[in-house]
Formats: sequence, C-alpha cells, structure tokens
Amino acid sequence: MPALLYTLGFLTVYLLAICIPWGQRAENPWFYLGIQGGEAAWIYPLSGSVYGSTPLPPLELSAKPTVMAGLAVIVLLTLVRRCWRQGFAALGVAILAIGAKEVFKSTVPRPELVGAPENLLDQGFPSGHTVIPAALTLAAVLVVSPRIRPYVATAGVLWLACIAAATATMGGHRPSEVLGATLLACACYGLATWLLPPAAAPGATRSPRALHVIALVLALIVALISGARPDTLTRSLVSAATAFICAALVWYAAVGRPARTARRTRPALD
Repeated sequence: MPALLYTLGFLTVYLLAICIPWGQRAENPWFYLGIQGGEAAWIYPLSGSVYGSTPLPPLELSAKPTVMAGLAVIVLLTLVRRCWRQGFAALGVAILAIGAKEVFKSTVPRPELVGAPENLLDQGFPSGHTVIPAALTLAAVLVVSPRIRPYVATAGVLWLACIAAATATMGGHRPSEVLGATLLACACYGLATWLLPPAAAPGATRSPRALHVIALVLALIVALISGARPDTLTRSLVSAATAFICAALVWYAAVGRPARTARRTRPALD
C-alpha cells in the first residue's frame, strides 16, 4: 500500500505540474523570481558552481561519486551485519530509484502547452540531485541496526532538506521536480519493504518521541537556510516548504510508518 500511494503521488505531481497548462503556467515564472541564476542564493558558494570550489554532495560533478560512495557503504554494512536480504533490498532501492529517474527523464517528454521559452522546455522531472539523498537515506535505513536507524534517518532527512531547497532556490529544478524525485524514492522503498519477508521488513522504529519533533524542526531550519535568497521572499519560502515536505515524506517512510503486520495463516481444521 505505501508503494502504491507514493507511486500515485508521483504520477499526480507529474500530471498536475507538467501535463496541464495551468500547472506549467504556475511553475514557469519560478525561474524569473528575483535575479536569474543561483548566485543570489545563500548556499551558492557550496554548490560547486564557483570555479575551483568543492560542491556539497551530490551537487554539480559530485553526483556520480556520491552514488558510488553510497552504494559502497551499503555493501560494506551488508557484509558487516550479514543482513543479506536487507542489503539486496537497499541496493535495489538506490539503483531502482536513480535508474528510474534516468529512464523517466529520457523517455517521457515535457509537452509544450503554454508557449514557454525554449530554455524552459528541457525535461527535468524528476530531479536527479534530489533523488540521490532521498534514495541513499532510505537504502541506509534498511541495512543499519534498528537501534541507530532513527539517527541515520535524521541525518539523511537533513541532507535531503538541504539539497532539495538548494536545488529549487538556485533554479536547477522546479518545486514539482524536487517533490517528484522524493516520491519516486519513497515508492521504491515501499516496494522493497513490501517484497521483503515480514521478518526481514523494517517496521515502525522505536525512537524517543522528542526525536520526531527535533528531526522535523531541524529539517525545517536547514530548508529555510538552504533555500534563502535576499532578492525574493516567495522563492525562498516555496523552496524551503518543498524541501521540508520532502524531508517529512522520507522521515515518515523510514521511521514513522506503521509496522507491517505479518501474514496470518488460516488454522488447520482437525
């Protein structure tokens, strides 16, 4: 059920934002709010766009190294903990989410419905830079110990909030593209946990109640800082709100989702 809901959410965002004229009209002016380009964003110096600077993973050219490093960590954790089913599921989440993003962007065109300028016609749904932290966070949750799972999820959602807000506020992607990438990663995670046997599938993680509030409050703060621009309040707040929603989706999928109920067999009749 979670995988189906996330998939429906992904398709809904795509249809409303890209396949309907008013959706395109609502998002196309996004790139003209404030100064064009990402130079005005507070997080721009960490984006890697400045010559000779080191990008914040997975921005700019650090995307592929970040994916490879994330997959290597998952393999290492699988070998150390000997959780073979969870390890294969985690690799499947990361590879399927990132691969599905590439396939979707290359095969599904962005229709031109409103006479937009040529530079706004490139297919950017879903966001590749956003799907990487979302997928790697959810994959890591599958292979780490349940005791530290909430803290790994917390670090992951903070990373996601930062990258999602930065990607949107610097003009790399529309808000719908960022949200779609997160829903895609959550759908892959939901599918993986559904396919796992009940004994191996992670249920709702026991964690301090305060950690839920702390994680989401910190994600909101990171999103506000990463999405901040002094030239346009609208773009800053929408970027932060989108990033916070992405963080909340991943947090719920990784930690807050109700435990999966084991299948019950019908008792045999004497």
